[in-house]
Amino acid sequence: MPVKKGDKIKVDYTGTFDDGTVFDTSEGKQPLEFEVGAGKIIKGFDNAVIGMEKGEEKEIKLESADAYGEVNPKMVQKIPRDKIPKDQEPKPGMMLALNTPDGKKFPAKITEVSDKEITIDMNHPLAGKTLNFKIKIVDITA
Repeated sequence: MPVKKGDKIKVDYTGTFDDGTVFDTSEGKQPLEFEVGAGKIIKGFDNAVIGMEKGEEKEIKLESADAYGEVNPKMVQKIPRDKIPKDQEPKPGMMLALNTPDGKKFPAKITEVSDKEITIDMNHPLAGKTLNFKIKIVDITA
């Protein structure tokens, strides 16, 4: 019974960069569960499982367009230094939790710090990167 849109599946996976560095894995954790075609995971991964059978393994390479997209320069912004909490000294590489107008939180990375402002990058940390995945279908529920 091959995987099709609408199926709920469980997959074991390991995600690596081209240099072999692992950025995410289900190893030692629960398999990733999702509904195929529901748009809950990156497009290239979602499309890659269609047609696979239970127990089947596959390796895929996703360009950034099919993963987390390209780096968007508009997502890099300067904000006044007095707009961030004073309890911590901002440093490049630190992460901030920013609030959206509807109250959701999302991460932003500090890339530069000056006396008057800090530069933050709100792009997904994997934006602009080619991602490799080793996928194994663990279970399929129609």
